[in-house]
Amino acid sequence: MSWISPKFHYSGGSDPEISVDIVKLGRNGRLTLPRSVMKRLHLQGDDILLLDISDDGVIQLRPAAVLPIEVSASERIAEFERECEVDEDTRAAARQAVDTANG
Repeated sequence: MSWISPKFHYSGGSDPEISVDIVKLGRNGRLTLPRSVMKRLHLQGDDILLLDISDDGVIQLRPAAVLPIEVSASERIAEFERECEVDEDTRAAARQAVDTANG
């Protein structure tokens, strides 16, 4: 939670001036994002982020989407399969329609 400086400006050679946010890593490994960064990225507390470290040591944080998934029991899977069963007449009619559409 401790900040060195909210903004650091530098200019390198032919590059235009670049403004970056500086954060400090806490003793327990916690990193606090500046409120301006959270607002810019539409982040809120408890959002999930993906952390990636490149071979050259660049750290990237990206917002992650966490979506619920349904884990189905065997009985529920069997129910889905029963609901999807097609009788032979319907299957033959579908094949005929596909064959007719394909010429």
